[in-house]
Amino acid sequence: MTGDPCAERGPGLGPGEHGLDVFLTGQVFMDMIFTGLPGLPPPGTELVTDGLGSAPGGVANIAVAMSRLGLRVGLAAPFGDDLFGSYLWRTLAEQEEVDLRWSRRIAGWSSPVTVSLAHDADRAMVTYTRPPPGEEPVTAPPRASSCFVDIDRNVPDWALALRRGGSLVFADLGWDPTETWSTDVLDRLEHVDVFLPNAVEAMAYTRTATPEAALDALAERVPVVVVKQGAQGAIAVDARTGERASAPALPVEALDPTGAGDVFAAGFVFGTLSGWSLEQRLRFANLVAGLSVRHRSGSLGAPCWGEIAAFGEGGEVPPEVLEQYAFVVPHIPRTELDRGADSVARAEPTLR
Repeated sequence: MTGDPCAERGPGLGPGEHGLDVFLTGQVFMDMIFTGLPGLPPPGTELVTDGLGSAPGGVANIAVAMSRLGLRVGLAAPFGDDLFGSYLWRTLAEQEEVDLRWSRRIAGWSSPVTVSLAHDADRAMVTYTRPPPGEEPVTAPPRASSCFVDIDRNVPDWALALRRGGSLVFADLGWDPTETWSTDVLDRLEHVDVFLPNAVEAMAYTRTATPEAALDALAERVPVVVVKQGAQGAIAVDARTGERASAPALPVEALDPTGAGDVFAAGFVFGTLSGWSLEQRLRFANLVAGLSVRHRSGSLGAPCWGEIAAFGEGGEVPPEVLEQYAFVVPHIPRTELDRGADSVARAEPTLR
């Protein structure tokens, strides 16, 4: 077992009136990522590669990303009692400092597994999963400043309870495999404070032709809307104040986009709880997402504050671009500013 890959996770946001910064539920996957492939294997053939990494996946992507920014994260999830389940539990609880007191180990249940074949800036995946037996909903959620939910399903009762107590509800959603894009999904936004779809999803659900039109349509349903546009950056509107903002993506070469949307969301949550302007939240979310895609590692590609502090030291962006991120500096731990780029630490793949 390695030590904390982030030597300093940041000052967090202070104790506040809640015990956690973010609470969320979901399923954790064992991600096995093959890299360095010359192509995808045709039927009846075998490929040999020297690149293999393992990392927690699924809901762990966003939980790890938020924890690495110093947020106090609570997770309720089922874990198998097999070898993978033990690895996932230890990695999240001990290495990534995610609070698992609301999670549980299930006897006789095998951990979900996703095998990813990364090739030519894209990937193909195979997943094994089956529902955990006797899955119990969260009935007594902990106090938290915010929570994160997936509105592919109904907003859970525990999230509604947190919202009634003053917590912010952040939400995202996944790809609709039926491609019917039922507008019933959007009716759930009445229970949401911040919604973060990507452009394709936003346009499909709102029946609009541009990300900007989708943004306006969604702003009629939810207070804060962010539409992620990948390499084109992101746009957002706060319907309560009328504030609108846009921010470009980070100018980096993307190696693997796995989990980038979750890292973006983690950055936006951090900026919201820090009280930043809408534009600053977008810039920071794009910054951390951009740093994450430079690594082939899923959840473990989420940046630590050391990597954020080192951003720009290699001359990859001009000074005028760096100036746009000056608002981030007060949140960078002093130790990371002193150590500089050579101190950047991150978890290594379990297998290489």
